[in-house]
Amino acid sequence: MLLAAVAAASADVGATSARLAKVARLAEVLAEAAGGGPDQVGVVVAWLSGELVQRQIGVGWAALRSLPPPAANATLTVGAVDAAFTVIGGTSGKGSQARRAELVAALFSAATATEQTFLRRLLAGELRQGALTGVMADAVARAADVPAAAVRRAAMLGGALPAVAAAALGGGVDALQSFTLRVGRPVGPMLAQTAGGVGEALDRLGGEAVFEAKLDGARVQVHRSGDSVAVYTRSLDDVTARLPEVVAAALALPVRDFIADGEAIALRGDGRPHRFQVTASRFGRGSGRESPAVRAEESESSSPASSPLSVFFFDLLHLDGVDLLDEPTAVRHEALDAVVPAAARVDRLRTGDPEAAQRFLEDTLAAGHEGVMAKSPTASYEAGRRGAGWLKVKPVHTLDLVVLAVEWGSGRRTGKLSNIHLGARDGGGGFVMLGKTFKGMTDAMLDWQTARFLELAEGPTDGYVVRVRPEQVVEIAFDGVQASSRYPAGMALRFARVLRYRDDKPAAEADTVETVRAFFDR
Repeated sequence: MLLAAVAAASADVGATSARLAKVARLAEVLAEAAGGGPDQVGVVVAWLSGELVQRQIGVGWAALRSLPPPAANATLTVGAVDAAFTVIGGTSGKGSQARRAELVAALFSAATATEQTFLRRLLAGELRQGALTGVMADAVARAADVPAAAVRRAAMLGGALPAVAAAALGGGVDALQSFTLRVGRPVGPMLAQTAGGVGEALDRLGGEAVFEAKLDGARVQVHRSGDSVAVYTRSLDDVTARLPEVVAAALALPVRDFIADGEAIALRGDGRPHRFQVTASRFGRGSGRESPAVRAEESESSSPASSPLSVFFFDLLHLDGVDLLDEPTAVRHEALDAVVPAAARVDRLRTGDPEAAQRFLEDTLAAGHEGVMAKSPTASYEAGRRGAGWLKVKPVHTLDLVVLAVEWGSGRRTGKLSNIHLGARDGGGGFVMLGKTFKGMTDAMLDWQTARFLELAEGPTDGYVVRVRPEQVVEIAFDGVQASSRYPAGMALRFARVLRYRDDKPAAEADTVETVRAFFDR
């Protein structure tokens, strides 16, 4: 199968907002992929979902800024590109960066203009054409001529939709029967919707909820079968060998086998959390790959790179031969409490009192954590879905920043200036970039900002990046500030999204780097 067919499908899906049209187009390309066998199906599903089969291959946006001229004819196949990704990701050692650049250049020189656009956005993590999990699951069902419910259930228990798609298109409904809850095979984690406050959460959950501390750590799913333990990330990567403390904690419990949901986190001596990157550094590929955040923390901790992780469990999916997925939250909590000591559980409060819930939120924030989760006592565990029974409540931070550049969009945003580069004042009359975002933009806002930023454009366009005069202020909401080696201030905003443009405020009154650093220090 040619890469051109996948790239064309991605563009077509991104160009329509109609769900049924997206499903039909995806089903068409998946049916074509099925001719190359299950492996090819899995690759195509992963790509159209914005992911690589290899997860990460060490190629980011910076390596994609200067690309060779596109090829005139489409010759690349899905199999050849996937193999190239594997080779690029496996390149290491002395001179690996230069070799990786050569391999990337060779790949892109064989790609047409449409294929280059697809590959660039896929590798940069910016492929947004609306092929979300639900849409893709429906497309798999249509291509395989099986019930959509069967695909969703298999994906819920099997964890990875590419594998489920390969099975469905290769063996139909019978093949999907093999996807059951099994100790040792990761399950797609249940995700949460958002609530504006604890009062809203209580209203949406029927007047009573279980509030849990939302730790600023890394989510883990822990499987134990006898003396064997496996630990998986939220994205279902196996990180068992990197987290011996989590393995030890699982082995210390009085159980034979279980599947538990938890949070791994690096804590300081006073019990407060290290910055998120200290925890995240333990999940990296190798112990020698410290992040800038870890190095920045060295003045505050004698050896943060080797800081031990604590694990706190908050849910139980399976216990000693009994599946608990379909049991209500309250029942799963009872089972959890029976085998996990309080010191190893996430703090929680069951209440219908808004004032008590607010105090719990404030105490959690004062302890240095993100916020709280509000969960319906009667909700089942909706693996792999963003269920209405779980709501997250976190404070919203805002900054007034200046737009430094804008990127041309793709898919539905083709012809629109979309992804904006955000900067804070540096105190010397200049601006320091803190990140990029394309989130929170309505269609009307995209039309407005395209016209506005073309007016402010200065100098030649750098590929798909348009540099602009630093005059337009934008109000940005964000969840936090993290260390980053990508930007000169050493910081980047977490989950930035646009609230509104501030025509009432000049760039000289935008927030400063010092203001951002104050968030970082907190």
